[in-house]
Amino acid sequence: MFAPKNILVPTDFSKYSDAALKKAVDIASQYDSKIFLLHVMGLSEQIQQCAVDYCLSSEVVKQLEKEMVKASKDRLTKEAAAIVKSKKIKVAFDIKKGTPAEVILKEQKAKKIDLIVIASHGKTGILKQLMGSVADKVIKGAKCPVIVVKP
Repeated sequence: MFAPKNILVPTDFSKYSDAALKKAVDIASQYDSKIFLLHVMGLSEQIQQCAVDYCLSSEVVKQLEKEMVKASKDRLTKEAAAIVKSKKIKVAFDIKKGTPAEVILKEQKAKKIDLIVIASHGKTGILKQLMGSVADKVIKGAKCPVIVVKP
């Protein structure tokens, strides 16, 4: 019988990711697994330094990015604390920059993940239809089982 010990849950803080996390928590509590919560700051979350004729200084861009990372860390901290308090499950979290699917697959290998629980939809909207979803890319590249949670 498959009993995952390390579960990776990528999150973009959408309601869809929340549903995936809920599913992962249910699985983790059943098998005494550890959850690795991961937020990837992809291209959609990077700050554009210049727009038309106006540019932000690199210091302003760095400060805004720092604030975005802090906001993400605060949110992950709250989510992890809520899980630990309610279900007594071990939770670790991290924030990475890059292409979401690539970062997720690297984390799978680095953390010896044996199950990925991911939402079928994210925040990306129409762009997802043009480029292919993160979930699709993770399914194709994963070296472990992937559970896709539909809304």
